Order: sequence, then C-alpha cells, then structure tokens
Amino acid sequence: MVNDRWGTMNTASELEDGARHKNQTFCECVPGSSQLKHRWSDSESAREAPAKRMSCSYLLCTILLFVAVLLAVTVTGTILFMNHYQAPPMSDGLPHISTNQDEANALVTVERGDGSRINIFIDPNCPDYNSNFLRLEGVQTSLLHSLTDHDSDLKSVKGQDRALLVSLAEEVAKLSAHAEQLKMDYEALRRGQGSLGQDLNTLQTEQGRLIQLLSDSQINMVKVVNSVSDALNAMQKENVGLKARVKADLQRAPVRGARLKGCSNGSRPRDCGDLYASGHREDGIYSVFPVHHPAGFQVYCDMTTDGGGWTVIQRREDGSVNFFRGWESYREGFGKITGEHWLGLKQIHALSVQGNYELRS
Repeated sequence: MVNDRWGTMNTASELEDGARHKNQTFCECVPGSSQLKHRWSDSESAREAPAKRMSCSYLLCTILLFVAVLLAVTVTGTILFMNHYQAPPMSDGLPHISTNQDEANALVTVERGDGSRINIFIDPNCPDYNSNFLRLEGVQTSLLHSLTDHDSDLKSVKGQDRALLVSLAEEVAKLSAHAEQLKMDYEALRRGQGSLGQDLNTLQTEQGRLIQLLSDSQINMVKVVNSVSDALNAMQKENVGLKARVKADLQRAPVRGARLKGCSNGSRPRDCGDLYASGHREDGIYSVFPVHHPAGFQVYCDMTTDGGGWTVIQRREDGSVNFFRGWESYREGFGKITGEHWLGLKQIHALSVQGNYELRS
C-alpha cells in the first residue's frame, strides 16, 4: 500500500508538473487544510481587473480538483481490481471514496468494505509560493501606486502646460498687437519722413534762391555804393568849383532890394522871393526866370514858413523816389515837384548866382 501510495503521489506529481509547465500555474500546499489555492501569475494577468483574476483562479482550481478526483478514482479502481485477483472476494460491501477527511494532508480517502482506509496524500515537500505571491502583490500594489502617482503627475503637468499655453497665447496676442502698432507707427514715420524730405527739398531750393538773390543784391549794392561814392566825389569837386564861382558872382551881383524894385516895376520873377513880394501867398508851383537862365523853370514855393518866399530845392517825405542816382540825374534834377524831388544843380546854380541867399532845412 505504501508503494501504491507513492506511485499515486508520483503520478499526481507528474500530472501537476505537466499542468504547471503548460499553464504557468503555481500550487500552494497549506498544512492543516484540505483546500488548494491556485493563483495565476502570468505577467499579463497582473494588469487585468481583480474580478477577472479571481474567475480564472476559480476555474483553474475547479479543473485541478476534478482531475485529482478523477485520478484518485482511477487509482482506487486499479487497486480494487488488483486486490480482487490477489485476495478472495469479500462480501462486506463496496468501497467508499470520500474527500476532506480528518487525516491531515490527505487529498482523497478510500474506505474499503472491511473498514480499512486508503489515504492519498500530497507531497509534503510541495514548494511554498506564498512569499512569492506576497512579493508579487507588493510589486503590483507598488506599480498601481506608481501608475496612480504618474497619472496625477501627468494631470498636474497637463494642467500646468495648459496654463502655460494659455499664458503663451496671451503673450503672443499682445506681441502681435504690439507688432501691428509698431508697423503702423513705422508707416506713419515713413510717410512723415517722405513729407519732411519734400519740405527739405523745397527749403533747400528756396535757400538757394535766397542766396542767389542776396548775392545779386550784394553785387547791386556794391555797384550802388560805388556809384554814390563816385557821385559824391564828383559833387565835392563840383561844389569846390561852385563855391568859387558863387563867391565871385556874389561879389558882382546887385543887392536884393534893387532886384525887388525891378520886379515890382513889371519884370519877371527871378525866384520865390519876387513872387512873395508881388503878392503871392499860397504854396505851390511857380515859374521863375533867373538872370542867367532866361528860359526859366518851375519851382515849388513855400509862402507860409518863416515869412514865406522860400524856394524848395529838395523834398523827401515817404521814400517813393530813389535818391541813389548818378551824376547826370543830380545835375539835371529828378522827381516830381509836387512830391519828392531834387531841383538840380544847374537850377540851383542859376538861382544862387543872382545874389545873397539863405539856406535852411
């Protein structure tokens, strides 16, 4: 019976080893208990849901239990068949097969008709995989915690990335608006620069024209100054000669009283004094006939200032007449007698050689 038991155990062990290598299943033997615990340790089953893992374990345990019972029945039948041919038949009754008996570590108990029992045991040296399963459960728990923490970190990072993207989008929008404003300012500055360039060209053209005018005016001014200088020099020379001639004429001229007497006798007026003496009292233009100029000429007579009878030889009031002239103009005279004018050196000489005259401004 011992041989039968160990043979049965070896057969059961071989079947369990075959099932272990085929299905990657671990069998754990717990002392003092008649239940078998099976766990699925495939690398992919650790990632599946707990409900699926429990279902697979329950199915596998059921199959193994069925195989063990079937094996025990087969072995028991074989033993009974062998005993039937080795010993005389007994009329005590059929053998009774039961499981989960009081015998420790007994998987199946066969009770014969004579009351004897045959126990089928599981190898007590079955390796204990409980620590491995605990370690795997710890690893699984650690992986689950790591995955949970990783998911939390990913969610946090995603939230931060989303906030960063929103902030970057706002900054990009601000930069775009600022760039658009800078573009508009640049366009305005470019238009203003073009306008300033045109104004600068206009100013440069005007400046060139003014410089040319100033240059021409300076040249003309130099010419006028030279002409006036020449005229003054000529007048100075002429005045020297006139002074000498006037002095000589004054020495030869008759007195004013005799000339007035002649005028009152019906002679023509020689100057404004003769006209005043003949009864003219209004300022205006009169014709005089000096002694050395019998053809006569017109003069303006002032009949109201300082006793009247003054002959006007020059009048300057509003600058309407240019007095920067040459020698010929000053000798012959210029301007209008009713306005600004110069009587002329010839006319002045014709009047002054007649006698003693007083000059006033």
